[in-house]
Amino acid sequence: MKKTILIFGIWGLIVFGCTPKDNTFLISENSVGPLTKDTAVEHIRAMFAQDSVVQDTTKLQVGAKAKKIKIFEKGGKHLLTLTPNADSISTIENVRVFDARYVSDKGIGLNSTFQDIQKGYGIKKIVTTLNSIVVFPKSSNLYFTIDKEELPENLRYATTNIEAVQIPNTAKIKYLMLGWE
Repeated sequence: MKKTILIFGIWGLIVFGCTPKDNTFLISENSVGPLTKDTAVEHIRAMFAQDSVVQDTTKLQVGAKAKKIKIFEKGGKHLLTLTPNADSISTIENVRVFDARYVSDKGIGLNSTFQDIQKGYGIKKIVTTLNSIVVFPKSSNLYFTIDKEELPENLRYATTNIEAVQIPNTAKIKYLMLGWE
């Protein structure tokens, strides 16, 4: 009897413990959901067959390549915007995430804060733009934009470089992007 229970216990662990994890909304260094950095643009419609794929109208012109590809859920929610590269076999160069369900393998997504980025990745570089700051984490192809409205009043109009110590831990991510070269 004990052997039977042990066998069923081991079988349960194998069957239920080894079921594949749902990666539909997982961002890794080489993938965003089902997309990988090697995915050909011509395969995107098939990959998102249950969703709506919208390309720029320039694609309709003979020989023209799409500048942006937008992916929407059937209900109309904007999931991703993809920027293809200009290679002869076009793949995805840049992905902008619009849906908060997409999170990195370190748990960082659109609902995360600057503190979450620091804890998950560490900061390699911060670039100051007119209306925002762009945070480049260490050892990652991801980059995050934080609106200057999230910064203290005295830094909102600064044109000089902003340091990590000047950014509040609670500053929210406005844009999350992944760039592949």
